[in-house]
Amino acid sequence: MQDLRKNIDSKAEKTDCQDCDCLVKARVPRSEIQLLCKLVEGMGHLGVVTTTNRLAGEVLIQTTRHCWPELKFLLQKSNFKIDFLS
Repeated sequence: MQDLRKNIDSKAEKTDCQDCDCLVKARVPRSEIQLLCKLVEGMGHLGVVTTTNRLAGEVLIQTTRHCWPELKFLLQKSNFKIDFLS
């Protein structure tokens, strides 16, 4: 039983999800927040957009470090005026 527990613990350490998360702060025009959310969700769920400051147009994009380069490229090629803050 002890060996099984060690095996499970070692696998859990190798699949640590904290290493995969990527949080990106961005600013878009206030009127574009909802469209940005729909666009990101429509891209095969490359990320999730959360509004952090509606009045300032600030959002937080949650993605993975593997999906971020593709998502960033698509957002930059879109018609959005988007400023990445982090």
